[in-house]
Amino acid sequence: MFSEILKDTSKNGQSRPWKQKKLANLTYANYLEVLNFKKAHNVSTCGNILQFVKTEDGLKLYQTWFCHSRLCPLCSWRRSIKNSYEMRVILSEAYKKQPHAEFLFLTLTEESSELGQLRKNLTEMNSSIRRLFQYKEVKRDILGYIRSTEITVNRQKMTFHQHVHILLMVKSTYFKLGHYLTQKRWSELWERARKLDYLPVVNIKKIRKSYKDSSLVASAKEVAKYQVKDFDYLSDDENGDLTVIDELEHALSGTRQLSYAGLLKDIRHSLLLDKQEDDLINVDGKKDDDEVVDKVMYKWNSSVKNYVRWE
Repeated sequence: MFSEILKDTSKNGQSRPWKQKKLANLTYANYLEVLNFKKAHNVSTCGNILQFVKTEDGLKLYQTWFCHSRLCPLCSWRRSIKNSYEMRVILSEAYKKQPHAEFLFLTLTEESSELGQLRKNLTEMNSSIRRLFQYKEVKRDILGYIRSTEITVNRQKMTFHQHVHILLMVKSTYFKLGHYLTQKRWSELWERARKLDYLPVVNIKKIRKSYKDSSLVASAKEVAKYQVKDFDYLSDDENGDLTVIDELEHALSGTRQLSYAGLLKDIRHSLLLDKQEDDLINVDGKKDDDEVVDKVMYKWNSSVKNYVRWE
């Protein structure tokens, strides 16, 4: 028998957006069905039943089924939390190994993609980034990096702006031996690597080197955030949404949201985090054993449009 509505709050008292993300998930699944994507049904059943364990800090997700579709609002939300947590852990270990290292936040941009061109441009951009980091004046000081691709959508022009955020960990000598690369130089190198006929907009800034500092945490969150925000493909404009989703689905299929390199990749591997990539349940790194008995289950109720207690 159905009873109370799900109330899941974090330590700071904020409600976790299960209802909002599930409603968005169902809209996304409906669009996939209209577009004849075979995964539409699987997406629609994502997170239908949520089983939690009761802890001193409140409810903790224990078991469910996620569809793992890149644009699924439920999965994207969980993945963002997971990525942010993992980056904090990795940066903590990196700081212990290289306490004098410096951190930079680099954003690489280029002209927006026209409809039908996004996948091609993303593929070429990824190849160009690998080329960029092979240049001597770039790689000589790099200890490691984490990069992600973000896409924003201009609904009026129906163009897609792809750009890359990179958290760079560099040697302490980067600012001492005349190795520092200006923003203009980064733009020139990116122009060459990307084989552009114009000077692209690039932003580079130094951030605090302690992993506990807010600026580094903020930069990590910027890298870990959603690849495409929900509002860019879920709006009141159904025809526009269908066009955007169709383009994004074909462009992002088989691609990675995050990439690690150097020391940061090695640390991720040593912590076995690369083996837990598909785990969207234990997004904070804490796992409960199978002997936990104080569990509670909620099921999505389409009539109530919310999760309700399922006995």
